[in-house]
Amino acid sequence: MEEDKGTVCVTGGTGYVASWLIMRLLQHGYSVRATVRSDPANCKKDISYLTNLPEASKKLQFFHADLNKPDSFNTAIGGCIGVFHLAHPMDVDGKEPEEAVTKRAVEGTLGILRACLNSKRSVKRVIYISSAATILYNNKGLSVTDESTWSDLDICRSSKLVNPSYLLSKTITERAALEFAAKNGLDLITLVLPLVVGSFICPTTPSSVSLALAMILGEEDHYEYLMHSFMVHIDDVASAQIFLLEYPNAQGRYICSSAEMTMHQMYEFLLARYPEFQLPNMEDHFKKSTSYGHSSLSSMKLLSTGFRFKYGVQEMFDGAIRCCKEKGFL
Repeated sequence: MEEDKGTVCVTGGTGYVASWLIMRLLQHGYSVRATVRSDPANCKKDISYLTNLPEASKKLQFFHADLNKPDSFNTAIGGCIGVFHLAHPMDVDGKEPEEAVTKRAVEGTLGILRACLNSKRSVKRVIYISSAATILYNNKGLSVTDESTWSDLDICRSSKLVNPSYLLSKTITERAALEFAAKNGLDLITLVLPLVVGSFICPTTPSSVSLALAMILGEEDHYEYLMHSFMVHIDDVASAQIFLLEYPNAQGRYICSSAEMTMHQMYEFLLARYPEFQLPNMEDHFKKSTSYGHSSLSSMKLLSTGFRFKYGVQEMFDGAIRCCKEKGFL
């Protein structure tokens, strides 16, 4: 265990990426304040996977905060040296109007950033977790995209694959956060994530893990999402967040993607690596994927800081499958 490095806040603390980050922050010597939507005193949700972490009894606190009430984050953030903002409204089924989802995401995020400004400048840096959805949906025809690329809002609105409200809310919210930070002199870093795959400590299978394992789980509705996949290991994501909090010269956006696979490549990999699973016939899906245009994601900006990815595709899937087996999902 490292020395005490100070207190940081993690919003959306019960999620897949957030819970793994909290575990690593505690190991790195940080005290952590995690925000949850339900009042921790009366929370019916099982959060023992967090409270049972080493050092949690001494260094992990929970605070009730909701993006619908931006001021609710003030108490959790006051006195922290850093904030990791991971909370985001999830309207997977598209039941809410896009405008409502985006409004909640933007106003909640700006409320969090105002709390950082009002913290008597104790907050030295904010790490905002963004998505590759903010980059990939454009018609620029680029073979490689980097942090200078943004998704086109009209293309996001016309998406038939991913829920438009998610694409729009993530893109508009990240832009709003960067603009607010620039205007108010707040040190804000955004980390752009693709599909996050690997082990998990949360009690349910993370949606990104279910998506990556769609062929193994037989979830045919998800196959189309795997036409061309960009991925990163969960532990590399946590390491990148902590690295960027501590790296003095960090600025702006950083793409954090370490692997990409076509649907056919993923199928061949799974077939060879995990022969115990009966994979579906994918020929019809392969035909669709061959005509699917794509642009690669460049993580060169992140790598130029000295950060290095530790894990590859094999470790991503090994960890995900092992956890699914241990928890009875496979």
